[in-house]
This record gives sequence, structure tokens and C-alpha cells, in this order.
Amino acid sequence: MIIKSLVVNNFRVFRGVHEIDLAPRKNREYHDAPAPIILFGGLNGAGKTSILTAVRVALYGRAAFGRGMTSAEYQAQLDALIHKGVGISEGKSSIELIFTHSQNGIESEYRVTRGWSKGQKDRLVLEKDSEELSQMNYDQCQSFLNELIPSGIADLFFFDGEKIAELAEDESGEVLQTAVRRLLGIDVVERLRNDLAIYLKRNDAAAMPANIKSQIEKLENERVDAENAAKAMANEAVLCKAKIDLIAADIDKAEGELSSRGGAWASSREQEKAKQNELEAERKELEKVLRAEIEGNLPYSFAPTVLTSLFDQLEAEKSAKQVHSFNTELKGFMKELSQQLSLRLANSDTALETIQDCLNERSASQQETDISLDISDREFNQIYSQVNVQAPESFTRFDVARKRLSIVEEEIASLSVNIARAPEQEQVESQLHAIKSLTKKRTEAILEHKATTEDAKRKYREAIELARKIQKLHDKHKVAHNAEASLANAQNAHIMLADFSEKLTQVRVKQLESEFIKSYQKLARKEDLQLSARINTKSFDVELIDEKGHTISRKALSAGEKQIYAISILEALGRTSGNQLPIIIDTPLGRLDSKHRDKLIKHYFPEASHQVIILSTDTEIDESYFNCSDFKFSISHAFEIQFDGSTKSSRVKEGYFWEQNTKTVAEVN
Repeated sequence: MIIKSLVVNNFRVFRGVHEIDLAPRKNREYHDAPAPIILFGGLNGAGKTSILTAVRVALYGRAAFGRGMTSAEYQAQLDALIHKGVGISEGKSSIELIFTHSQNGIESEYRVTRGWSKGQKDRLVLEKDSEELSQMNYDQCQSFLNELIPSGIADLFFFDGEKIAELAEDESGEVLQTAVRRLLGIDVVERLRNDLAIYLKRNDAAAMPANIKSQIEKLENERVDAENAAKAMANEAVLCKAKIDLIAADIDKAEGELSSRGGAWASSREQEKAKQNELEAERKELEKVLRAEIEGNLPYSFAPTVLTSLFDQLEAEKSAKQVHSFNTELKGFMKELSQQLSLRLANSDTALETIQDCLNERSASQQETDISLDISDREFNQIYSQVNVQAPESFTRFDVARKRLSIVEEEIASLSVNIARAPEQEQVESQLHAIKSLTKKRTEAILEHKATTEDAKRKYREAIELARKIQKLHDKHKVAHNAEASLANAQNAHIMLADFSEKLTQVRVKQLESEFIKSYQKLARKEDLQLSARINTKSFDVELIDEKGHTISRKALSAGEKQIYAISILEALGRTSGNQLPIIIDTPLGRLDSKHRDKLIKHYFPEASHQVIILSTDTEIDESYFNCSDFKFSISHAFEIQFDGSTKSSRVKEGYFWEQNTKTVAEVN
């Protein structure tokens, strides 16, 4: 297995998207030799542990936080992982992990994407060779990942250097026992034994005591009776369903006959008659409106040319009357003026003649209009209003009523046709009665079908309960041997597998002891080289033995010695199993003294696995270790995690503390 890349988005201290290349590269300075180590440097709190946590959460989800965690507790853990830096309010996070894994000699590339929002369940998408495994739901995807890399094993390959020392304090051997069984294949034998035990449990009734067998036979007979009764009721329910279908067909047939006799029209006859009466009443009202408009001002709308000529004549007569009135007034005034001038002026005749000539010329220039109609101004205004105001309004009302009347008459004609088609109620009464009777029968059949189905379910439940009682008797009185050959063979195989499991465990444990001693002697200080180890094949507790054969209490070991002890176990497990899994170590040298540190730098990290991801502070793998030839030879590439106090977030830059490159790992804020 090779972890190729990790992408985190708003995860813990990392703000935005960060894509980190984790695939080991060739060492160009050493003739393209394999370089398994990917080194991360960061001060405390910068985000080193976030890298390890991201890998574990991506692969294992809830199991990454330990056993027995409830859904609510898991949700709280996920919410706590969402980045809470300055200016971030999205409330969601995601992890993407790409790795290769070989099964049956075939290598495939997997992409795991796990995302979640605050207060919501996480989403899991799994891709194999760029194709999404869409046929698998969340639980199936998680189970698939657990089978690829069991979490019990991963705990021993993706670990905190300080916490892994707890393995040395585990006197129960539970952690080591799980790892040994899974890594060395012993758990497969155990699963086979469990399968055989289930087979024996199901087939051991023949050797039971007579009274127990009679009880089982009685219960079995009752179960068979209940099951047969359930089957009979289920068949009856099927017949009821067929009966319902036949009645439904008869109803369809009767409705078809009713329709062919005009039943469809008969069912709506009364409604259509009522609708016709409404339309008749509306037609009368519309006709009344039309008559009122015709008797009113509407006719003026039909003679626009004549009325225009009429108004021209009335306007001319109006002007002529105004001129005539003016001339009459003027003549009276001239007469009075002549009298006044003759009294005051000696030669008034000349002035009067001049004025009279002017008046005569004006009078001659005016056209004469015959006064034939001679109406008053009030009458003129009344006629004008009727023609130009009231007549157009009347025409609008008339036109609306006319159009509506046309529609109403069409609807009345259509309804009349439908009513004429409809037979009288007496003619379809028999068909309607038949349909009503068939509908009642169908309802009764549906109720009968429901009751029969419920009875069948009740009998099935009774049969299941009897089967449970039979199983309980089998569980209570199971025996070790069986007369039948198949049971004897199964029993012998079960015993043989137990013996095989024990011997396989002994062989594997011996190999593990040997590998542990090699690893421990390689990593321990000189004064500890005389120590050996012994692993209890029952409890899987690892005991340290001094040169005199005395057992050394692990509680007396220092924190650093416990860490070396635990790392030796892990390396021994990896070598014994042959599994090619990457190793991720957080805080690798924190509790170790200088001698132990030198040992790990030179003899463990370069050889621990084909891919070793180290998460270190500047005081663990410092400048001297970083430039140590034995260690530097194995470094593929390095990163520094830099924390920004202003944004409360970190970013990853390629290069270590003392060798910074300008390239920054992809980040999108």
C-alpha cells in the first residue's frame, strides 16, 4: 500500500484546501535509490497531528476515535475538527485520501472522500481506479475500507510516538493479540472454527434426551401446523384477490353497458338542466339589455354621416342667429347715433353716410343662412351629448351584451343536445342498481382479503415464535458428539482447527519473538543488549527477560524505554506478517534520550517500511539529524507546517526548517 496524496479542506488548523503529495520519490543524488521517508516539520500546535488524524478519519470514520462511540459523540468529534479560524463561517470540512492497494496480486488506486457539515452526518464516497463504487452505501463503503486495512492493524502503523508507549503498559495483551491474529492470519482459522460451531449447533438434535426430543417434536409439529395454516390462509387471500379482480371486471363491464345506453349523459342530466335554466335566465336579461339600448341612444351610432351634416347645419344656424342678433342691435345703435350726431354736428350727414357704407359692405360680405331648424343652445347641447357621449357608451354596452348572448345561445344549444341524448332515469335504473350491488360486493371482498392476510401473518408469526423456542432448546442441550458421519467429521475438523490454531500461534509467536529481539537489540542502548523476550501464546503478553532469566517489570521502564519496546514490537509484527503498509509516526522522538534517538534515526526510520511519514518538531529531528547521511539518504521530500497567528491557521510549504523551497503546497482559501 502506498498513500499517494492527502487533501484537507477547512480541517482543524488548516484553512481552505491543502493538497499534500505523500508518494515516495526516488533519490536522484543516490542513483535513484528508493527514499521511503516523507518528513513533516512543525512547531507544537502547527498541525502535525492533524495530518495523522486526517488519514485515520478518512479511512475509519467513527472507529478513528475509539470503540463504543455513539453517533452523537461521533458528530461532536467531527464538529470539533472543522476549522474555526479568522473569517471562516462555512461550517463544513472534508478529507480526500488517495492510495494504492494490492489484492490477489492486482494493484488498484483508491480515492476516499469524507465530508461533513456542522451538525450533519458525514458523507463517504469511495472510488476505485477513477470509478465511483456507487452501488455501495455508506456502511458498505466503510466496511470495505475496514477489510482493506483493519482498524486494529492500522492502530499499530498510524500512531503517536508518545502514545504508542501505552502498548508496553498493556499487560492484558489485548491489543497485541488482535494485531497478531489479524496480521498473521490466525483470525481466519478462528472464523472457520466459529462457522463449524454454527453447523454443529444446527445438527446436534439426534443426541438429545428423549424428553427434550419429544418437546422439540411437539413444537416442530405445532410449527408445521401453524406454517401450513398460514400457507392455506395466504392461498385464500390470493383467491380473495382474484375475486376482487373479477368483481372489478364486472363493474367495468356494467359501467360500459351503462355508458353505451347514454348513462354518461344520464348521470349529468340534472346538472345540465340546471345549467340550461341558468343560461335561459341570462339570455332573457341580455335581450332586455339589448332592447333598452335600441330604444335609447344606440340608433345615433348607426348614422355618423347624417349626424355630422346635422351638426354642421346647427352650427351654421347658430352663427347666423348670432349675426342677425348683432345686426339688429347695430341698427338700433345707428339710429340713435344719427340722432345724436344731427344735433351736435352741422355736417353729420357725411359721417353718417360713411358709416352706413361700411356697414352695408360688411352686411353684403356675410353669407345668408336659412334658419330651418331654429333650436336653442340648451337643445343643441342636449343633442350633442346624446350623439357624441351617450351613443358610444350605449354601443359598447350593446356590443358586450350581443357577444355574450351569442355565447349563451351556443351553450344552450349544446346543453339541449346533451339533454336530448340522455335517457330517462327509469331507463338506466337497473344498470345503476347492478353497479351499486357489485361495488358493495367488492368492498366486502376487500375486507375479507385484508382479514385473511392478517390471519396468515399471525400464523406465520406463530410459526416463527415456535421455531425460536425449538432453537432455544437446541442451544440449551447441545452435545459434543453426533452419531452422523457429517457431524463427526465437522466435530473432528473443529478440534483439528483448534489444535492447528494453537500450533500456528506458537510458530508465529516464535517468529515474532525472534524478530522482536532483532529489532530491540538494534534500537536499544548497549547496556540493554543482553535482554531477550518471551511472548505468552495465551495472553500474548510480551515479557522482557534479562541475562539471568529474570522477568523485567515493564512498569519499571522509563518512558523512552517503553517507546523503544513498543516500536520493536511494531517492527517485528510488520516483518513477521509480510504486510506492506505505510507507517505514520507523530512525535517520534519526544520521550527518547540522545542514544535512543540516534538508534531510531539510523536503524529504524530508513528501514521501517517502504513508506514512512514522520511528523516532527524542530527539537526532535533537528538540523544535525536532518543532515545525517544515514537519515538524509532515505528522505524522499520534506515539508514545513507554518502557523499564522493572525489567521489562526497553518499552511504547508515544501522543504524542512533549514531547507525551505519557494513552492507552497496547493492552498485555496
